[in-house]
Amino acid sequence: MRPRCGLRTTKCQLLVTSLCVMLLGLSIATLSTVTHYGLHFTLISDISLESNSYRTIHQAAFYFGICLSMTLILAALLSSAATVRESRCLTAMGFFCFALAFCGLLPAVCWRYTHSTEVEDSMMDVYDFVYEEVRRNASSFRRHELTAIHEAFLCCGKPSPFGDTANVERKTCPPSQVHDAGQDCLREIQNFLKKHLDFISTLLGVAIGFTVYGMILTSFLCFSIHFSSNLDRKGKYTL
Repeated sequence: MRPRCGLRTTKCQLLVTSLCVMLLGLSIATLSTVTHYGLHFTLISDISLESNSYRTIHQAAFYFGICLSMTLILAALLSSAATVRESRCLTAMGFFCFALAFCGLLPAVCWRYTHSTEVEDSMMDVYDFVYEEVRRNASSFRRHELTAIHEAFLCCGKPSPFGDTANVERKTCPPSQVHDAGQDCLREIQNFLKKHLDFISTLLGVAIGFTVYGMILTSFLCFSIHFSSNLDRKGKYTL
């Protein structure tokens, strides 16, 4: 009776965990899509030069996020099916998917803290390049790109050692931001990216916790099903 009670408790916990993991997978997929197709990120990506690493990071983050979300959703579906059917095979497959997701989440968190400055620098390099192009040549086609950046990030210009920025900001800043001319757009970009990365870090941290818990529950459920089936057969003989 006690093994069956433990099995029932594990199944309930695994169902709840699977639901949370599925929601996390959908959240990561949504966040990856927003990051890839969002105005701020696509604007910088379209403007960046081939020599800038931002475009590569932008593409890699999207595909990695989609693959990770699919792995989490698959782990949740397999674990739910294993819980309902009490199948050792499905439980083992669920454990494998949880382990695979964990192996992807851990490097992602490490990369976020070791390469965050690389993402910031690449985005600010794009703004610096466009700004200086417009400052040197007011009729440059880059003026439209600089105006789009100012409108997206709600900022206006940047401090310059040359001091000849008033003309650039008057032509490229949106009307609502003209009175803030000289506001540091580089700082605005940095603050925006920091908030976005902090949210990603929180989501990845929660996902790591649930994947570890999912691995524990699926392994325990697999052994519980095995020992439960052995107990059910105990004492039964055939001639």
